[in-house]
Amino acid sequence: MPSLLLAAVSIQGGAALAKSLFPLLGPPAVTSLRVGFAALILWLIWRPDVRQVDRAGWRALLPYGVSLGLMNLAYYLALERIPLGLTVTLEFVGPLAVAVLSSRRAADFVWVGLAALGLLLIVPWPGQAGALDPLGVALALFAGVCWGMYIWAGQRVAGVFAGPQGVALGMGVAALTTLPFGAVIGAQHGAWTHLGPVVLLTALGVAVLSSALPYSLEMGALRTLPAQVFGVLMSLEPAVAALFGMVFLGEHLKLVQWLAIACVMAASVGVTLGAGRKAAPPIEV
Repeated sequence: MPSLLLAAVSIQGGAALAKSLFPLLGPPAVTSLRVGFAALILWLIWRPDVRQVDRAGWRALLPYGVSLGLMNLAYYLALERIPLGLTVTLEFVGPLAVAVLSSRRAADFVWVGLAALGLLLIVPWPGQAGALDPLGVALALFAGVCWGMYIWAGQRVAGVFAGPQGVALGMGVAALTTLPFGAVIGAQHGAWTHLGPVVLLTALGVAVLSSALPYSLEMGALRTLPAQVFGVLMSLEPAVAALFGMVFLGEHLKLVQWLAIACVMAASVGVTLGAGRKAAPPIEV
């Protein structure tokens, strides 16, 4: 249990560190560096052999890696516009939708209603004072859609590749997916003129905190914790993100926004407990 909580802290700490690089590099360049470093780390550890990937393997890997890359890109673009805690809350709708769609329990629609209430409390209504950036909300929801696709594709990858080989190869595809955005938009932003040892080390720290370290911790937790406990603890991430945003980024949320986070978290816990022990929830990469 401590390892999973540490993983949540690591992920949100990495997000806060990444956001500190946005003014200098812009989200696309930070995404490209983060995913590229994460791919390099995973490849050095697991050393996958691309030559042994057949056609069926690539059919599984391509949607997995592309959805992973687009998820990270949309997430960072949203993070530039809206607070960290709300970005994670909106993104959580993706895996929540996958869990509900794969369930045949009528009771899960109660949790859908609760999650919908949380979204309604976040959505920027016309004329609302201090409303969130609509594009930021849309990008966070798109990141959630990509997370849902990543879960679906990840199940196919797990059926084709043994162990972490598929994850390492998929991260490589994600790096290639984000590279054009980072290169072109980053050049327009003037990001590459700011690259230096400090910036590169910070980007490497983001990759370790957001991918390599939490992946290792969550894989260890999956081997020791029941799937239900794992899912419930993962449902704490929106609250952890909101706390990190408040402490490290000065993002103070309104009471209604905290209520929205609580609604989505409760819905996630409800769906997780209702799912039983059939399958472990997906990890974040």
